[in-house]
Amino acid sequence: MQAIRLKQPGGLEHIYAEQTNAPETLGPNDVQVRIHAGSLNYHDYLVAAGALPTDDGRILLSDGAGVVEAVGAEVSDLAVGDHVVSCFYPQWESGPVVASAGGFARTPGDGVDGMAAEVVVRNQSAFTLAPEGWSHAESATITTAGVTAWRALVAEGGLKAGDTVVTLGTGGVSMAALQLAKAMGASVIVTSSSDEKLAKAKALGADATINYRATPEWGKAVMELTEGLGANHIVELGGPGTLAQSIEAVAVGGQIALIGVLTGFDGPVPTAQLMFKNARLQGLLVGSRANQRDYVKALEQNGIRPVIDRTFRYGELAEAFEYQLAGSHMGKICVEW
Repeated sequence: MQAIRLKQPGGLEHIYAEQTNAPETLGPNDVQVRIHAGSLNYHDYLVAAGALPTDDGRILLSDGAGVVEAVGAEVSDLAVGDHVVSCFYPQWESGPVVASAGGFARTPGDGVDGMAAEVVVRNQSAFTLAPEGWSHAESATITTAGVTAWRALVAEGGLKAGDTVVTLGTGGVSMAALQLAKAMGASVIVTSSSDEKLAKAKALGADATINYRATPEWGKAVMELTEGLGANHIVELGGPGTLAQSIEAVAVGGQIALIGVLTGFDGPVPTAQLMFKNARLQGLLVGSRANQRDYVKALEQNGIRPVIDRTFRYGELAEAFEYQLAGSHMGKICVEW
């Protein structure tokens, strides 16, 4: 089989393909999955670029979707022929976040080998069923971006009809959040520096858009759009460079889900304003296997299909990361064999 690996100390020029033997044995709780597609996330880029060090020869990518080819004797959740999608935290089955999810030691493509391989063998907890009728590329968008949006808005956020959601940018998480929020009867405001992307977000159902380059004080713009009430939910992907505006924009009693650090890892927080608004600021990284199963059920009921910008071949993974880094995409970037 073929696998896409990373030579240390990292860097896109150190991504390489290797022919290796497919796994020969399955443990009693293992499944063998032939991977057909994956998708890219900023976390994957940080690993590939060497910003998050990993073992030499690590197989890349946390997200993968494919078909179960064999199962161990004690596997109960999955069967041969099932279409499945990988889990970001295979050790987190359900309930409150587990201590081991405080890092990436068991996350595919980081602490352990990832999904950029034609065949993988993992414990059954590393996968859930994919949505019925979805392509493998569509399913591969669920693992990180989709589950993050679901947990931020529904599992943790308690989103309800009539709420207002602000989502930053037009990447995979933001587009999943937009589609999910609209399906549940919420109003959505999308920010971006591109008028072209904002027009596409409008076409996908956004109620209002803000170009943050033209309107740097976009938090005030959100307050104006909501007649002074603010947004109940903010999907915060920028980090320190945008957090002050998110706190300006959030409603009294609202929630900011801090899920991205695109502007850096450290910065000031206007804590007094956050306190006066009785708002909740929650750091949030993906979710549990149960979160993923619930999200898949919701997708099957509401007919949402993910926004996929472009699909590369696995052998073009370095080029796919360069395309991701350029920031011209909208929605997800996928790879297929």
